[in-house]
Amino acid sequence: MIPIKTESAWRGTADCRQCGIRDMVLFADLREEDFALIHAPIDDLEFAVGQPLVRMGETATSLYTLRVGVIKLVRNTVDGRQRIVRVLRAGDVVGLEALMGPTYDSDAIALTSIKVCRLPLQVIQRLNRETPRLHQRLLEKWHRSLKEADDWLADLNFGNARQRVAGLILKMRAEHDATVSHLFSREDMGAMLDLKLETVSRTLSAFEREGLIEPLDKQSRMYRVRDVQRLSAPKA
Repeated sequence: MIPIKTESAWRGTADCRQCGIRDMVLFADLREEDFALIHAPIDDLEFAVGQPLVRMGETATSLYTLRVGVIKLVRNTVDGRQRIVRVLRAGDVVGLEALMGPTYDSDAIALTSIKVCRLPLQVIQRLNRETPRLHQRLLEKWHRSLKEADDWLADLNFGNARQRVAGLILKMRAEHDATVSHLFSREDMGAMLDLKLETVSRTLSAFEREGLIEPLDKQSRMYRVRDVQRLSAPKA
């Protein structure tokens, strides 16, 4: 297990009242009096690309609300391969399984630089007992995470290579600009789509030649989507 170096990541105790995405996260429905129930510190942490936030099988002690960036959830298959089972973005919660079991179900690794709030489990448990609004919020987050996991498998793990890569490009479009898609390394894309690295690279190159996408950076991680209609129904 690779330890999380919280000494270098710690940015200070979070101010949940002033959180810029509070309406998206667990504390959206808390009232002023509810904050008096929070005694353990809620830390504001930052992690660099590739750094693990939690590890599969690790004792679950906290939940994490993702404020900035993208996280991949990774599990190992029986044949030793890694599969990315879901991608989390701002407003999502890492470690909801800690509410039901003693350990984390997946590795959570930063795909980009990320900012998270670490919520000690005892804080969540106390608020859950004394604030029904948080209990409802947790149920909503849990339901959403299950639905997104099902949608991820349904959308990205069926069909031919062109359909899978096109689906990922469309799914990863930025919320503030639907013409821009933020992708990852070819290895990560292959792990997400259950495709070989060479297949991912060939498919992206074909999409570029056909004018469906246009690279916006030297690393070929950011693309402009030029033809949504054709990407939505790519030819075999």
